[in-house]
Amino acid sequence: MCNLYNLTTNQQAIRDFIEITYDTLGNLEPDIDIYPDRPAPVVRNVNGGRDLTRLTWGMPTPLEHLKFADAPDTGVTNVRKTWIDHWQQWLGVENRCVVPATAFSEYGEQPDPVTKRKPLYWFALDASQPLYFFAGIWTKWTGTRGSKKTPRTGDHELFGFLTCKPNGIVAPIHSKAMPVMLRTKDEVEMWLTADWKQAKVLQRPLPDDALQIVERK
Repeated sequence: MCNLYNLTTNQQAIRDFIEITYDTLGNLEPDIDIYPDRPAPVVRNVNGGRDLTRLTWGMPTPLEHLKFADAPDTGVTNVRKTWIDHWQQWLGVENRCVVPATAFSEYGEQPDPVTKRKPLYWFALDASQPLYFFAGIWTKWTGTRGSKKTPRTGDHELFGFLTCKPNGIVAPIHSKAMPVMLRTKDEVEMWLTADWKQAKVLQRPLPDDALQIVERK
């Protein structure tokens, strides 16, 4: 499960990749690590155009997976089972978005024999870490986010992104899944405009030669 990714780029690079109608992002930091339940840049379909904005990472959790009905919802960052009703309500074009990124991370499944900690691996398209996008979904939601100590009750705009089976680069590190990554303008356009029967073919792993491990911590 990808719960940390990095974005090292600028707004113009995102604009060069996608035609943006509205820009409500504000200033984009030159280098940001993005964690769950934190705001992050997203390009979404809205008002007949494309909006570059910030949404909170973590879609609403299915009710059956909440431990307590009145507990804050920490959100679901990664969505794999798109056939489940809870997720299908947001698979239409009106709820699709793309999430800019330059690298994502996964913890190794085996602890390092020296440090006794699971190593953190970073993956990118290549060593220069060019811009790509995760295939995402978003929604408006009213409720309580955060934790019991710092709950945030009110209206929220949330996003998550799809995952799929891992390719041969990710699988030895994290055998369960990898994010759905869009590398070209055509793939981004298809995700944002095609009906689900067409768009769902993008929920697939990258070819092994299209991804590299760029760092191990």
